[in-house]
Amino acid sequence: MRTFDLTPLHRFAIGFDNVSRLLDTASRLDEQAAAYPPYNIEKVSDDAYRITMAVAGFAPETLDVTVHDSTLIISGRQERAEPEGQYLHRGIATRAFERKFELADHIKVRGAAIENGLLHVSLEREVPEEKKPRRIEIASASGPTAITHASTDKDAAAA
Repeated sequence: MRTFDLTPLHRFAIGFDNVSRLLDTASRLDEQAAAYPPYNIEKVSDDAYRITMAVAGFAPETLDVTVHDSTLIISGRQERAEPEGQYLHRGIATRAFERKFELADHIKVRGAAIENGLLHVSLEREVPEEKKPRRIEIASASGPTAITHASTDKDAAAA
């Protein structure tokens, strides 16, 4: 059993209480379960991501995409039907699966689509205005205090 001592992190990291939970989850991963179904995680732009999962043989009604707290859960269940004929080799897996992804703060699931046996789940980072960097003016005895937002590339493009 692996244990991690996170005490040194508590000196400078504030609000990262779930890090130990994430490390525990990562250490308990079953390597065989992590291999099926195969998937890609792609960064589409600065604030957009896409998870693509190979789900050959699964119909849209047998797949489920759910977000619970900050966990994206993708699962597939197939009804067992006796195959017709006799297989000499059966290499296409149709077993049930459940894959979990921990989402960072401010990541929202925008939608899911299935095309050519691939399930695409679109994700986007939405940082609220109050969480964006802002510049704090230092007050002096003779001047007023001012708080302004730091300009970003998106703000400059909007102007």
